[in-house]
Amino acid sequence: MPHKVNPIDFENAEGNLGLANALLRHLSEKLPISRWQRDLTDSTVLRNIGVALGYATLAYSSLLTGLNKLELNEEALQADLDASWEVLAEPIQTVMRRFGVPGAYEKLKEVTRGKTVTAEALHGLIQSLEIPQAEKDRLLAMTPGSYTGKAAELARRV
Repeated sequence: MPHKVNPIDFENAEGNLGLANALLRHLSEKLPISRWQRDLTDSTVLRNIGVALGYATLAYSSLLTGLNKLELNEEALQADLDASWEVLAEPIQTVMRRFGVPGAYEKLKEVTRGKTVTAEALHGLIQSLEIPQAEKDRLLAMTPGSYTGKAAELARRV
C-alpha cells in the first residue's frame, strides 16, 4: 500500500536484537560449563562475542535512527489529553482520602467505571464532597492538561 510508512528502522532493530540476544544467551549458557578438561568449543564460542555485540550495536543504532525520525503531533496529543478527564480521578481520590471521605474509591468508581468521564461528572462529585472549599476550588481548577501529579519529581529521579 503506497500510503503506508513501514517502520523499517524499528524492524531492523528488532531483528538484530533478536540475533544478539540469541547469541548472548548461548554464550551465557555455554561458557560457564565445561564438559571436558580440554573443552575447545569455548574458544569457538568466544570468537563470536564480537558478532553478538555487533548485532546489538546495529540494533541500537537502528533504534536511534527510527526514534529521530518520529514527529510529534502536539495538537492531536493535546486534544486526546483534553478529552481524558479520567486522569483527574487520581488527585480527587487522594484528596478524598486525605480528608477521610468514607468510600472514596467507591464514589469515584460510580462516576468513572465503564463510562466516558466528563468534566461535569467530576465537578458534580467534587461539589458534593465534604472537604474544605479551598480544596474543592483547587480540584475544580484542574484540567487533564494541567495535572501532572508527581511526574516532574519522578522524572528528576531518573
